[in-house]
Order: sequence, then C-alpha cells, then structure tokens
Amino acid sequence: MTKFSELLLQGPVILDGGLGSEIDKQHIAVANNLWSASALIQAPNLVRDIHQSYFNAGSQIAIVDTYQAHPQTFVDSGLSENEAYELIDLAVALARDGLKKSEKSSGIIAGSVGPYGAYLANGAEYTGDYDLSIQAYQAFHRQRIKRLVHNNVDILALETMPNFKEAQAIALLLQNEFPEVEAYLSFATEAGDHLWDGTRLAHAVAYFNQFEQIKAIGINCTAPDNILPAITRIKPNTDKKVIVYPNAGEVYNPETKRWVTNNEPINWRRLVPLWQHAGADIIGGCCRTSPEDIREIHDILQKQ
Repeated sequence: MTKFSELLLQGPVILDGGLGSEIDKQHIAVANNLWSASALIQAPNLVRDIHQSYFNAGSQIAIVDTYQAHPQTFVDSGLSENEAYELIDLAVALARDGLKKSEKSSGIIAGSVGPYGAYLANGAEYTGDYDLSIQAYQAFHRQRIKRLVHNNVDILALETMPNFKEAQAIALLLQNEFPEVEAYLSFATEAGDHLWDGTRLAHAVAYFNQFEQIKAIGINCTAPDNILPAITRIKPNTDKKVIVYPNAGEVYNPETKRWVTNNEPINWRRLVPLWQHAGADIIGGCCRTSPEDIREIHDILQKQ
C-alpha cells in the first residue's frame, strides 16, 4: 500500500495552503512568469520554512513548489535546461526538508503539475482559453512529470486544470508511460459548475473515474462559496476520494499578477463541516490562504 493510500485510511486528510502568497509576504518578487518558483532561485530556505510551517500547522501533504516550475519556463528565463531540472530537484528536496524539520513524524510530498495555462503566465488557468492537441499537451507535461517521478514524490498533484482535453492528455500519459504513479486531479472551475473551458464538472469527474491511478478528484483555487456546489456535482459521479482546497476568495489580475482583495475572512468553522458532511475527504487551502488557516481547518476536523 502506498503512503497516500495509507493516509486516506486514517480519515479526513489535511492539505497545505498557499505557497506563492506566503513567499510574496516576505517581499520576494513573484510577479513574473516564474511566480512562486522564483523563490527556488532567490530564497530556497524560505520555501523549506513555509513547508515546515504548514506541517506544524497540521497539514499532512506538502505540495512541492513546481506548479509554475516547468523546465521551459526556466529556460525562457535564461537558465540552462540542466539548471531547470536541478531546480525541480531542489523543490522536492525543500519539501522533504520542511517535513524533517517539522513536528510531524510523517507526511506526504505531492509533486505539483500545473496546467499549460500557468506556463502562459496570463491567467489562462482561470479561463481555459487555449487549445493544444493531445500529443502537444503530453509533450509539454512529460519532462516535468518524469523529473518529479525520478525524485520519488509520493503522489502527483494535477492541479488547477481548467481544460478537459489537457486533463485527459495527462491521464493518458500517466496510464501509458508512468503506470506505477498515483495522482490526484483537481479542476479549476467557474462557480463550481463547469470547468473554465465549458465542460460540465459532473461530466469531467465521471470521465476520469475510470483511471485507476487517479486516487482523488476535486477542485482548487476557487472561492470558498463555490466548494459546496462543486462537491454536490463531484460526489455522485465518482467512487474516488474528494479533494477541495479553495483560495481566499480574492480575484486574480493577470496583468499585474496580483490578487485583488475584495472578500470577507473565511468562516472555516461554518464551511469545513459542511464540506466534510457533503463528502470532502481531503481539505486544504490554495492561493492567499496561510498556515493559520490550515491550523484552523486542522482544529475543526480534530473535533468532528
């Protein structure tokens, strides 16, 4: 049994929270094409410390700082291909070091695989406004996935996927070329009803239920109010675990590459029990959530 499968048997699982926003708080320049991966170059110890803080807050899964860390993104920024892969190696090592330095006796390391839209660095992961062939999507994702697998991550986090065809391409890539690797699949949705490319969430979930390697399906980086409607569309269409990790309810401006604050504080004590009762098995936070938020989620689930 894998570490992830063992973790799922223990009851509600707690994911970590925002990484890029925590890096931004420390005045590291992230408003660029590398986003949070900038810190792998500028302040790697900070990345390790943020992972540690999330584990100490109660997280059981650390999402590695590779969402934006596609080899081509580094090369486009002036690094060599070899340096690009070494930074992916570093991202995994920093997550493991954060776990070792934390108060946790065990934890899971998830290799983040962001969508092609994240590479475009124009907010396309929140629009799904791009279209490649299955083969082109696979060519784009293959090398990062291969490197994460080489680094023995416990699971792949296929996250913020706004485009059905892209998710399909990755699932087929795993099935054909990485058959021993487990993953979870998390969509980017509009109002918890459909993917940003227009695909109904219920349809997408039902389709990916056939892939044995995908152990959990859900959504991330959407406003907290969208989570419950999404769970009602996910749960009836899959026998897999349900994963949800909302952002803090803010709006992303792709031109300034900043989040615009226009929300009230998240009422985790009201929302988390509702999500769990509706069928959420793995709960955490995404952009603009913090270790304090994860600690509150942990405390709530401990009392359930």
